[in-house]
This record gives sequence, structure tokens and C-alpha cells, in this order.
Amino acid sequence: MNRSLKIVFMGTPEFAVPMLDTLYHSTHQIVAVITAPDKPAGRGMQLSESDVKKYAVSNGLPLLQPEKLKNEEFLKELRSLNADLFVVVAFRMLPVAVWDMPPLGTINLHASLLPNYRGAAPINWAIINGEKETGVTTFKLQHEIDTGQIIMRQSIAIRDDETVGELYHELMDIGKDVLLKTVDAIASGDYPLLAQDHITDVKHAPKIFKETCQIDWSKNAATIYNLIRGLSPYPAAWTTLQGKTLKIYTAEKLIQPHSKPCGETETDGKTYLRFTCADGYIMLKNIQLEGKKKMSVEEFLRGYKA
Repeated sequence: MNRSLKIVFMGTPEFAVPMLDTLYHSTHQIVAVITAPDKPAGRGMQLSESDVKKYAVSNGLPLLQPEKLKNEEFLKELRSLNADLFVVVAFRMLPVAVWDMPPLGTINLHASLLPNYRGAAPINWAIINGEKETGVTTFKLQHEIDTGQIIMRQSIAIRDDETVGELYHELMDIGKDVLLKTVDAIASGDYPLLAQDHITDVKHAPKIFKETCQIDWSKNAATIYNLIRGLSPYPAAWTTLQGKTLKIYTAEKLIQPHSKPCGETETDGKTYLRFTCADGYIMLKNIQLEGKKKMSVEEFLRGYKA
């Protein structure tokens, strides 16, 4: 029979909340939640709380928000919790003094099928690169990011029209089950450990920057279509239209050879607006022009002068 583990949970965004909720309602005990400090956000620069903090507060869980993870006061408080295991989901990089503290170690849930897509944006890059499947992986933390011994993996198919926002929620759903199975296995003392260090040719998932999101219309339609899906709804692929930034949330690809320059716009003024690319067209569906609200292309065209 599995013993009940004392767990410190570390996470920040919405993605981590179902995992925390699942552990909270399990036989294990959450002795503390660690999340990012509140940060100013929005036009009024009001302090914004992380999704994990909101959950912890609403459920009366002990909460820590350290500015620096190497701070001795924080480390002392962490040690005093006498946790068996630390669980990390979408948090920042931990120093050795933290992840090496609990007797059963520290595990992380990562939103890819490791060793592929190590890094900050695994869900985005799986779609941007046109993958047909991805998944979640639990592993033990060690020095190099996302390289520890794998405990469990579960795969999921990626639909041809799926956006990163849709896939994000599907991975949240399977992630909570995989994480609980992992923690239960650790509690029982019977779980596999698969080394990653023999894998060399891996795909990476670096942080997404504004320039990552700019569409290169000289690429083929499939590549551009995957970029749009992999950045929708956030941060969104973009181009320029009449000197203004145009974000593209959904589109369709049309493979149709032409001899026109890439990046030209074509419209009938009512039902379609499209850009030329290397082997056809990208037909815009839902867009947002700088200074305007998000809208369908039909709505947009009512006020657009080509």
C-alpha cells in the first residue's frame, strides 16, 4: 500500500493548477505551495497574482513566494517543512540547494515527450514544427534543464488544425493523471527510471520572442499555417498590413501555384483576405489589426480599404 507523502508543490501559471488540485485531493499532503512573487501588470500596473497562488489561497494552503530561491531564510523555511518530495510544474529553474533537499528528490512534469522539446515553450514548438503527436513526461530533476531520468510518459495526437491553446488544455488534462500516477509510484518505491543522456539528436523548445512570431511569407503554406496554429491564441503570429501590426489567430492554407511576389494581399472586399506565400495562399479567418479588437475577416473587411 502506498504511503502518504508530504509534498511541496512549485508552479506558477494556469497549466500547473489542475496538477496541484489533483494532488491536493489525493491521499498525499501538500505541506506548502511555492509560486512566483506578485508582479505589476496591465495598464494600471496593479499587482497580479499567479494562478497557482489564487488556488493555494482559496484552499488555505501554506504559501511561499520567494524573490530568490537561494535566500537562506527561504531555504531554512523549506527545510523545516520536512517534505518527502518536491513537485515542479511550470516553475523557474531551481538551484541544487532546493531540488536536492527532499529525501525522495524533486520531480518535474514537462509538456513534451522528453527528450524532445526541452525548454520553455514545448507546446508551441511541437505545433510550429508540424509534429503529429506530443505528450507529457515526468522526470527527476538534475543539473541540466529537462535532462533528468524519465519516470513516466503519455502521448497524445495533435490534430492537423489544432491550435496551441487547444493542445495546452488537453495536456493539462492528461498531465494531472500522469503526475498522480508518478507520485503514487514514488510513494510505493517501485517506479522506472530511464536515462536521457544517450539521446543526442533532440529537438528543442526555446523561449518565444516577438521576432519568432513574425511571418516570413517566402515560406511555404504548411510552414506558415503551423506557425499560426502554434502561436494562437498567444502570443499570436503577426505580419504588417498598411504599416500596422496584424495578428493572425486562425487561417487556412491553400496550395495553388502562382507567379506573384510573396507577401502580397488579395481580397474580394467582402469574404476573403489572403496573403501570397511560396506555394499558394494563407486565407485569414480571425485577426486583429493594431488598435482594433479581434474579429473575423468578414467583419474586418467591412471597414477595410485595400
